[in-house]
Amino acid sequence: MCNPVTLAPLACSSSWATGGIDEAQPARYDPDMSFQEKVVWITGGGSGIGRAMALEFAERGANVAVSGRRADRLEAVAEELRALGKNAIAVECDVTDEAAVQNAVAVVVEHFGGLDVAVANAGFAVAGKVSKLSAEEWRRQLDVNVVGAALTAKHAAPELAKTKGRLAIIGSVSGTISVAGTGAYSASKYAVRSLAQTLALELHGDGVSVTLVQPGFVKSEIAQVSNEGVHNPNRKDRRPSRLMWETADAARVIVRAIHRRKREFTFTLHGKLAAFLGTHMPGLVHFALSRSGKTYKR
Repeated sequence: MCNPVTLAPLACSSSWATGGIDEAQPARYDPDMSFQEKVVWITGGGSGIGRAMALEFAERGANVAVSGRRADRLEAVAEELRALGKNAIAVECDVTDEAAVQNAVAVVVEHFGGLDVAVANAGFAVAGKVSKLSAEEWRRQLDVNVVGAALTAKHAAPELAKTKGRLAIIGSVSGTISVAGTGAYSASKYAVRSLAQTLALELHGDGVSVTLVQPGFVKSEIAQVSNEGVHNPNRKDRRPSRLMWETADAARVIVRAIHRRKREFTFTLHGKLAAFLGTHMPGLVHFALSRSGKTYKR
């Protein structure tokens, strides 16, 4: 998912915007995209994209376990899933705690009898200039976004190998392009991208597919979470609202990419544009952003 300020200068600058082009929206229903009676485990499943993916998987026939730190949120999502007629559980888990991650996998497998899909979705964004960030803020960012994803993959992989399952890691377009004020977040997502590419090689022989998902702007609570990882519903979201996808639409295309076992999937339209430019034209990106007048101040 995109950082609160990532790509805003790029997307909102008149020299970079794509005019009035609408984002390509996903089809509402794909009858061939079934996860009937598959077992899905999603970290960061209590809100935002995680919750939306849980609902989408359930609508596709899956039984779902959602994990995260906020037990009340997780149980509320599990209740929504049960209302759809699916078997669902909430498993409290801090992905920076290896013992907690290992236990979460054990609980899921014991309850459902196996694991077919694991989605490493837990994450948040630390904002601020590199010169202003503390060592603790850096460690917190990397612990959650990178170490958390690695531990999720480490402990889910043996169970996924038994079912020739699917592992998905939620990265960000920020893993392909950097903007002032997003150094820690972008660094974490560049690392997540490398992690997913490495896992795709390491798990290939086990029959486990690895899908790296790199969203552009999607409506979520990420902008309402402080550098300390504390959610504040009154915190202003500075991302460009006209470019953001609804979480349900994002979940639909993510689940489709996981079903198709894509190695890498980037969306939205502006996200694809930014990723392409960041990867293939970094000099042009630097020139545009350094002269856009939209510098990060904090």
